[in-house]
Amino acid sequence: MTKFQFKNFLKAAYEIILVFLQFFIISLHFFQWEFIPQKQIIQASTLSYIAGYLIIIIASIILLISIKDLGKNLSPFPRPINNGNLVTTGIYRFTRHPMYNSLIFISFGVFIIKLSIYYLFLSISLALIIKFKIALEEQYLNNKFKNYLVYKNEVKY
Repeated sequence: MTKFQFKNFLKAAYEIILVFLQFFIISLHFFQWEFIPQKQIIQASTLSYIAGYLIIIIASIILLISIKDLGKNLSPFPRPINNGNLVTTGIYRFTRHPMYNSLIFISFGVFIIKLSIYYLFLSISLALIIKFKIALEEQYLNNKFKNYLVYKNEVKY
């Protein structure tokens, strides 16, 4: 294996690891593990329930809109699909990463409802994984699409 092939192998492995970790952390939101303490930071209130569910509902709507707007360009991997286009319309006029941002907000919405260290840890972990995934995705988009840098400068995170 040449140095170039090895470098491509490592980059592909890194992509797969990021996607796996993202889905793994998301799945942990749905399970209550007996051996992991679910200790609350503070007692949840009606206000925290309402705020958490409101955040989850709004972020879920934005997530669905971003999936619709991406259309055939949708992929769980940071590397754009081969025959894909740069989507700059719809919700992508306002933010470059509405799907990723929605996932983070949904996770923090769950934290606000539960107010436990476990869900805070999951939310922070998911945000970090998505940050790494966005950085890699933006490298690919910049290399694939000539007008991505202009789009990136016009439309914030």
